[in-house]
Amino acid sequence: MRALQVIKARVALESTKFVVTIKYWWPANKTLDVEIPKDLHDEKKNLGAAVLVALKNKENLQRANLEDAVLRSADLRHANLRGAILRGAKLQNAVLQGAKLQGANLRDADLQNADLEDAVLQYAFLQGANLRVAILRGADLRRADLRGAKLQNADLFGANLQDAFLQGADLRDAILRGADLRRADLRGADLQNADLQNADLRDAVLSEANIKYAKDCGAIL
Repeated sequence: MRALQVIKARVALESTKFVVTIKYWWPANKTLDVEIPKDLHDEKKNLGAAVLVALKNKENLQRANLEDAVLRSADLRHANLRGAILRGAKLQNAVLQGAKLQGANLRDADLQNADLEDAVLQYAFLQGANLRVAILRGADLRRADLRGAKLQNADLFGANLQDAFLQGADLRDAILRGADLRRADLRGADLQNADLQNADLRDAVLSEANIKYAKDCGAIL
């Protein structure tokens, strides 16, 4: 009788959980099974819920495939997501302060109004990403690929953008005060009304860039 009660209790416990499998692009065939509460089960949001549970459990998500994950308003402070695939991820209003995103693939990700202060994004792929009104103060974006990224009204105060690829990026009204843009490629970028006060633009490529009305007082050229 007691054995039957134990079995019933186990079935009841398992029925409250839903298992989500997170795949990794490297090592090949590596996977991570994550249990999420069944009441959070939603086909479109399961992966995002699994990411939050995995990070809470201190699982390693480096090089995980998190493409199209829904992580709106998620708290991802100091998360280690080096080399992760977050292409097309929904990260609006997410908190990514100090997150480690070196080499992460964030192509076409939606990071509008996200907080990426002091985040490490060296060599990250951000082509076409939506970073409107995002906070990137002090972020490390060295050699990041931001071609065609939408950065209107983004706050890049003191950000490190050395050798970054910003061809065709939309930086209208962006705050780049004190940013390090040495050797950055800004060909065709739109910097209209951008705040470039005290920004370091030495050896930056600005051909065909629109700097109309940009505030460049004190900029180092």
